[in-house]
Amino acid sequence: MAKLMEELKQNKPFESLQDEVAINIVRTSEYLVRKHTEFLKNYELTPSQFNVLRILRGAEPDGLICREIGERMVTFDPDVTKLLDRLEARNLVVRERRQKDRRVITVRITEDGLKLLAELDRPLLDYTNDLLGHMSEEKLRKLNELVEEVRENAG
Repeated sequence: MAKLMEELKQNKPFESLQDEVAINIVRTSEYLVRKHTEFLKNYELTPSQFNVLRILRGAEPDGLICREIGERMVTFDPDVTKLLDRLEARNLVVRERRQKDRRVITVRITEDGLKLLAELDRPLLDYTNDLLGHMSEEKLRKLNELVEEVRENAG
């Protein structure tokens, strides 16, 4: 019996190999998200909040508007404003109205936000190495290529 079938306590075979692979991708994704969420809990961050901080660190010194942040997020979040509210309450981001167009608000990461990410950089690298370090560079490149192909074709 295939490992996925055992994990799901499934006795009947999948309808197709494509069905099995799709379910395997979803299951693996859910597992990785759960582990990532547990890891970030130690820093009082959700994966989405962490993603926003990394996006803003990469956009320094200019910052980004909310729409641009939403477009760059790894996972879809319908309410970027609430995410920013929580990060701003912790002094990890700051919002500023643009002088030329007061309707536009630019978001920037603060020094506290940069310090938190710097504190996370090494443990996160160690964490991802623990998760995927058993695979060769060749396998990782191939896996990356394959999941990108799935995503491109699904779009």
